[in-house]
Amino acid sequence: MPGRRSPRAGTGPEGTGWLAGSAGSPGRTGPAAGTGGVARASQAADARRDPEPETGPDADPEAIARQICLRMLSAAPRTQAQLAAALRRRGVPEEAATAVLARFAEVKLIDDAMFARAWVDSRHHGRGLAGRALGAELRQRGVAPDDIQAALSELDPEQEVATARELVERRLAGTAGMPVPARMRRLTGVLARKGYPPGLAYRVVREALERESRDGPVPLDDLEIPSEPDDFDEVADA
Repeated sequence: MPGRRSPRAGTGPEGTGWLAGSAGSPGRTGPAAGTGGVARASQAADARRDPEPETGPDADPEAIARQICLRMLSAAPRTQAQLAAALRRRGVPEEAATAVLARFAEVKLIDDAMFARAWVDSRHHGRGLAGRALGAELRQRGVAPDDIQAALSELDPEQEVATARELVERRLAGTAGMPVPARMRRLTGVLARKGYPPGLAYRVVREALERESRDGPVPLDDLEIPSEPDDFDEVADA
């Protein structure tokens, strides 16, 4: 369909980067060269230690807070909650942290709504994640429910189905030779771990197996495709 993108390497976290703002460009917001790198950059930077601020007896708490935030943002986009947590860990007084974060939000150096939109675009097209999984990731990063909902509303349901089909097609050959129930279990588990709901997962996998049977040696009547189980969560963990 028009505008469809595949969840392959190079179009998601492996692609070009996105930076909400940096010390070198205080007025800059939004995609620097696309939204592809937001997920990987944020995850990699989360593993790093917080930058060491300049300290001293006369150190200004707000100056320290600004330095910490700017260094973190220059490494990767962050949500306001992530920055606030980092400032608390570094012992920045709450009043100073609040003032700095408010100023950064005012000048759009931090923008949770933009972060959420970029995250959804990157993680869906780069990793094939569905809305349920994307929402959970954004909640973990402290994004407000309204911003999460707004970002997820931009995810086209038809594109989500198309992505699920591509994920199944990429794994289908790897299940060849397995009993049909085992193939169903394996492929629906792939989609479940990506956040796709049970009904959609079973429909997409069933369609893929039916298409394969029309082109291959196995008659459609011999495909005893199991009905959707009640313990879908157990299927997802298999």
